[in-house]
Amino acid sequence: MAHDSEPQAVEVYRPSPGLAVSIADPVQNPGLPPHRARMTDKDPKAERAADRTVYTLFYVSVAASIWAVAAYMLFPIEDGSMLSIRNNNLWIGLGIAFALLAIGVGAIHWSKALMSDKEYVEERHSTRGSEATRAAAVEAFAIANEESGFGRRKMIRNSLIAAVAASILPGLALFRGLAPHSTAENPTAGDPVALLNHTMWKEGERLALDPEGTPIKASSVTLGSAFHVIPESLASLSHHDGYLEEKAKAIVLLMRLLPEQLKEDEDRKSWSYDGIVAYSKVCTHVGCPVALYEQQTHHLLCPCHQSQFDVTEHAKVIFGPAARPLPQLPIAVDDEGYLIAQSDFTEPVGPSFWERH
Repeated sequence: MAHDSEPQAVEVYRPSPGLAVSIADPVQNPGLPPHRARMTDKDPKAERAADRTVYTLFYVSVAASIWAVAAYMLFPIEDGSMLSIRNNNLWIGLGIAFALLAIGVGAIHWSKALMSDKEYVEERHSTRGSEATRAAAVEAFAIANEESGFGRRKMIRNSLIAAVAASILPGLALFRGLAPHSTAENPTAGDPVALLNHTMWKEGERLALDPEGTPIKASSVTLGSAFHVIPESLASLSHHDGYLEEKAKAIVLLMRLLPEQLKEDEDRKSWSYDGIVAYSKVCTHVGCPVALYEQQTHHLLCPCHQSQFDVTEHAKVIFGPAARPLPQLPIAVDDEGYLIAQSDFTEPVGPSFWERH
């Protein structure tokens, strides 16, 4: 028997208005505030005074830059004297600080007191403008030059150019002091080729661990290992006698492979010992430390620019910007079983550009 069921009410879904709020009277754009004229806009004397202040600050910057260069010569750093280091840093630092500070203060005062002071709204566009818009941008630069007075206020412009140019001089003087200088006793001191052509390695010099200076026995070098090595005599060299400079040239990576894995030229078979080989750690690209050794592939990797060298074949370049293989240090073993150098490197260490005369 069929029974009639009562009709059920259907609920109609009405979306929630959420956070949408309709405001009857939204806040009106107040527009730009009324323009307030500066003292330099109203008083010609104030304008001239501001003009003099700006270019005086720029010339103070020039004088401070010159003082920094003079201080570099008046207060030289003397070996072992902490007072000379303090005076050198103090007076050069004050000169550079005042030179840059005067440029900054002068530029800010120029913009606040003398440049065009107008309020405007700049409409920005997210896409490339039309040719007419781009041409208008060029015109805007011309207008900016006129409003800033850069082309018209010659004293300010010339003093700013002089201040910026002079601010470079202290840096040039400081960097120039880092370069080696040739002397009558050492005429090759300024020649990088001569400097990098010889290191502390010599016949009979023992290979030692860096930085301890402990000599290394051949039996201590296991397969797959890599040692950072320096000349044994380097450990006794003081920093005043050029420890860091000599270490930077003589640092070596020592590795051991199976002898049959080495693909050695006939004239270099005596440069290794029972699968142990030694190569300069200084990359031949720009001198970064080649410190990453892949045991399975026997590749050395320079982390700076990803040059890779094949240890099995005289550290030849297999990838990257390096122009030549890493220089190999000929090694042997003395009567006590310690690894020794047969001679110095047979070619300059470091970047290849030092060899371009």
